[in-house]
Formats: sequence, structure tokens, C-alpha cells
Amino acid sequence: MIDSHGRTIDYLRISLTDRCNFRCIYCMPAEGVAAKSHDEILRYDEIVDIVKEASRLGITRLRLTGGEPLVRRGVEGLVEELAAIPGIESIAMTTNGVLLPKMAADLRRAGLSRVNISLDTLDPDQFRRITRCGSIEQTLAGIDAALEYGFSPVKINAVTVRSLGQDFLAFAKLSLDRPLHVRFIEYMPVGESTGSDGTGWGKKDVIPSDELLGLLNEQAKAEGLGELVPAEKHKPQGWGPASYYTFEGAQGTVGFISPLSRHFCAECNRLRLSADGKIRPCLFSDEEYDVRSALADEGPAGVRRVLQQAIGAKPDEHHDKVGTERLMSQIGG
Repeated sequence: MIDSHGRTIDYLRISLTDRCNFRCIYCMPAEGVAAKSHDEILRYDEIVDIVKEASRLGITRLRLTGGEPLVRRGVEGLVEELAAIPGIESIAMTTNGVLLPKMAADLRRAGLSRVNISLDTLDPDQFRRITRCGSIEQTLAGIDAALEYGFSPVKINAVTVRSLGQDFLAFAKLSLDRPLHVRFIEYMPVGESTGSDGTGWGKKDVIPSDELLGLLNEQAKAEGLGELVPAEKHKPQGWGPASYYTFEGAQGTVGFISPLSRHFCAECNRLRLSADGKIRPCLFSDEEYDVRSALADEGPAGVRRVLQQAIGAKPDEHHDKVGTERLMSQIGG
């Protein structure tokens, strides 16, 4: 699929649920989101039907998100069905990792090939404050399980927030001895997190990626590691806009994703499917298209019509708009 700005759209992010076993302060309120009923959430057979039509239009890569996708029962069976759809080349998942020790083996057998694990701090006390209820040991065990069962690549997603005082070099050093790909993501105020609800963070907390790279190089040189250099040998295969670097001799990489300081809209290749059946052409726009109703009313032809409509509505860029009416947990990242 080619949009009106000449971009090839071949990547669909699918939110399986807006529920989560964490309550991260930048993602949802402490009490969680108002739970949608089962009838309001896409059934697995509906997701499969939508993906079948999306694949016929050129979607080849899927990412399962949430909320936390692993809290939804039967996700292994869904992965197996999606992997069997002609044209689907790869299925990934973004997860907090908590349930991976129990589920990694079955997910790998079902056809899940790669995982991104969200981890915003390596300090146990700060981790609990950010997640409100989580334990860092759980997520670290999830990372171990992902490596043990052969997911590749295994990426660590860390949102960078100036007022948190995160130890960025400690994160970067995770890439030294294991094939882990640490990605620093500029904080994006989205949904209710743009105001005082939950975080109190604002534009002052955005750390531009160029600034962070410079800081890491200073700290790394002080420890005798040498500067980060552009990654070549171990650069992970990816579908997104990260720029990757590596330390000399490291098994993994350090990546930077810069949605605010360096827009990558010109390379945007994705659509988003929310858990309640809406196609979202752009993360930063509230424009959505009801593909679930189209499937119910018109069948496969309706799905194709809505997907093509959404592709045609993709903006050229988000024009510095940050923040939407939906929470990140509802959008599906």
C-alpha cells in the first residue's frame, strides 16, 4: 500500500487489550482505565479477518501491543493463526516482560519471532514508583526468558525523562555482554499525561537524542569504554526509525528514537488497530476509522475499504502536535 505521500505502508500494530498488570504513571491513571466489556473488544477471529485483508493490501509485518498483550488469554493461539496468514512475514510483540518466563516457549513455537520489552529504569525503587505496582526482577526475568527461547532481536525500550535522573550508561552497558538492543525513546506527552494527571512531566523533560548521545559518550569515555560508533555488524533488523550505535566489541547495540527532536514522519510505514476496532493512521492524530463495524456490515470488502481510507488519510507529519484524547494504553502505542 502506498499512501498519498509516497510512503509504503506494510506494518500494522495491533492492540489486543487496554488492560495491563502495571499502572505506569505516563500511561494510565493509578486505578487503571475504565474496563471495556468483552463485547467492546475485538474478538480474535475479527483480528484474524482484518489481518487477512490487510495482508492482501500489502501488510507484511505485525506487532502485538496493549496495554499488556500477554494479560489477554489465548494470545498464543492468536499468534499461531496470524503466522499462518499468507503474506505475513514476521510477528513481534511489545511487552513489559512479566509473563514471558511462563509464556515464552509457547509464544516462540506459535510463531512470535521478536520482542520489545519496556524498561524505563534500572533502579528497583524508581521502577516501582513508575509502574506503581511492578517489580524490576519480573521484567529482568522476562528479558532472560526472551533470550533463552531464541527471540531475535530482543530490544529494550526505555523512555527517557529528564526529571527521573535515569542511569543511561547502565542501560547502554546492557548491550555489552548479551545480544540486547537498548533503545532510548524521547518522552512523548500523549493523552492525559500531557497534563498534571499522573506525571507532572512536560516539554522540559524531553531529552533530545543528540544530547543523550553526547552525554553517553562522555560517561563512556570516562569509564574507558570508548565512544559509541554507528552500528554495522550487530545492527538489529527493524521496522522503525531507530538510529543504532555500538560499543567496540559489544554483542548488542544502543539505539535512539527521536519522535520530537527529529521527526521521522517521512519514513512512517504503519497503521494502528486499537483494541476496540479502530484504525488509527497517526499516533498523534485523533482521526480514527471503524474497521470493526465495516467487517460486521460489509465483510472483507468493508475491511479493505476502511484500510484504504485510513491509508489515504495519513498526514505528511504530525506538525509538532503532541497529545491525543486517548491514553497510550488505549491507542496501543
